[in-house]
Amino acid sequence: MTSFNTSRALGAALIGLAITGSASVAHAEIKNYEFQLVQPTVQAGADRIVAVRLIDKTSGKAVPDAVIFATRLDMAPDGMQEMVTKVTPMPGTEPGTYRFKASFSMAGRWQLSLGAKVQGETGSVDSKLVVTAEK
Repeated sequence: MTSFNTSRALGAALIGLAITGSASVAHAEIKNYEFQLVQPTVQAGADRIVAVRLIDKTSGKAVPDAVIFATRLDMAPDGMQEMVTKVTPMPGTEPGTYRFKASFSMAGRWQLSLGAKVQGETGSVDSKLVVTAEK
């Protein structure tokens, strides 16, 4: 009986250790992530590239492999929400950087709205960034 109790105690200890170990690998909260523009300005015109980084604010590190599920580019900052242009995802140049091709038909402030899922997190990162198109 003693070896049976010892093996049960050892099993319970291993399970407790496994649970404690997995709890210490906690993910950040979704509010700890944000998109940042790589360059805040672009030249007005067709087929311009806008690059953003997804950052974990607690570590300052870029977050790769997020799934961007919503994009919109309009002139809401200048009061022209109806002035919308198509946004096309492009391959990133480095982990945690996300690039988009769009046409900036006129100079002014454009709002890039993004929605993304971060692997291992509940909820989504929603962001509105202002890009200035210059002549």
